[in-house]
Amino acid sequence: MQQTAPDGATRRARLAISVVFAAHGAASGSFATAIPWIREHLDLSPGWLGIALVFLTVGASAAMSLSARLAHRYSPRPLLAWLSLMCCAGLALPALSPALGWLCLALFVYGCGLGLMDVAMNAHGVQIEERYGRSVMSGLHGVWSVGTLLGGAGGALAAHTGLDGRVHLALVAPVVAVAAVVASRWALDVRAEETAQSGEGEEEPPRFALPARAVLPIGVIGFCAIFAEGASMDWSGIYLRDVTYADPGLAAAAFTAFACTMAVARLVGDAVVRRLGPVRTVRVGGLVAALGSALVVAAGSPPQAVAGFALIGVGIAVVVPLCFAAAGHSGTGSQGQAIAGVATLAYASGLAAPAAVGWIAEATSLTVSFGMVTVLLLGLVFGAGVLRTRPRAAGPAKKPAGDAGDETEDESEYAGGAEPAAAEQPAGPGAASS
Repeated sequence: MQQTAPDGATRRARLAISVVFAAHGAASGSFATAIPWIREHLDLSPGWLGIALVFLTVGASAAMSLSARLAHRYSPRPLLAWLSLMCCAGLALPALSPALGWLCLALFVYGCGLGLMDVAMNAHGVQIEERYGRSVMSGLHGVWSVGTLLGGAGGALAAHTGLDGRVHLALVAPVVAVAAVVASRWALDVRAEETAQSGEGEEEPPRFALPARAVLPIGVIGFCAIFAEGASMDWSGIYLRDVTYADPGLAAAAFTAFACTMAVARLVGDAVVRRLGPVRTVRVGGLVAALGSALVVAAGSPPQAVAGFALIGVGIAVVVPLCFAAAGHSGTGSQGQAIAGVATLAYASGLAAPAAVGWIAEATSLTVSFGMVTVLLLGLVFGAGVLRTRPRAAGPAKKPAGDAGDETEDESEYAGGAEPAAAEQPAGPGAASS
């Protein structure tokens, strides 16, 4: 894709979707730091908490499979606004649950909102990336991580001061909703028929969008990263409390460290991918994340565990943006369907991480649970090659003669196909910042 100077509407849309990403992240971060309060409030064991979190997974899975048709039918402006409202309304429900059954129902509703909003904002991000002609997805996910950091910092403060979890989430939800809804007004005004420009006469996506065979390996890589992300987000605080005996404030700081390092790594991720290529970037990141997870497993004190979670954040930072970009530019079905399919596999399976960690912890220990996370992170090192993308049919005609051939193909091509290789574009403008 040729790099172009974006017009004013595209720049405003990028800023708008950045706010939506940040709002989604703030909701996720706020909920993650409220989980220890919810567990103690309802007196749940790790196993029962894991069962409850399954309903978050089920809600997200069901909703993501419906999102392709919504993205095909509706313009991003109203779609993002309504889905943001749904997500933020669901955020306040889990802390209000009086018993386990109500918690399961609340988590299902919240999961639906998270899943629908997630696919919609990523699909819109890919549309903006296409208009820019260069990578912007890592920057957008970096803004999401900034949102989780802000939400996590607020949660850590709430935990440190002993603020009731119901009050905490009831204060956060409307603020996040207003920010996302207002920002959605500047999203691209794309009509449903205009979203199908990648294929002439493209049919409406099926009601349930499952991963196509071509993007299935991409979803598996996303699964490995998001499993570690979900485990770290939802169990880092409890890990520090139960394993290293940290006080509530320091326990919440583990998530803050994880979110902070992930945010920084994603904000510079476009530059790193341009320099190293997607395959090498994911391999190096997988190794760093696996070392961090091993440090968590071996942790004998809170600082050591916090450092381990921070390394996990660095290592997995750019994996998910690269997976979404690769899916969106894969040319498999509609763009929304490809993204929804990968999201369904990666996020639905990844959101199962909190439940899986809980079940394993119930049978063995949290330390064993994070040993499993370490093994999955090593999967990034060995499986990163699936992000190697061959040129599209129209691509070779645009390549200058004598460009670097097979010797750099696996490391220099941009995973989504949205940007020429670094070797082909030495004078590129650098990483996109959000």
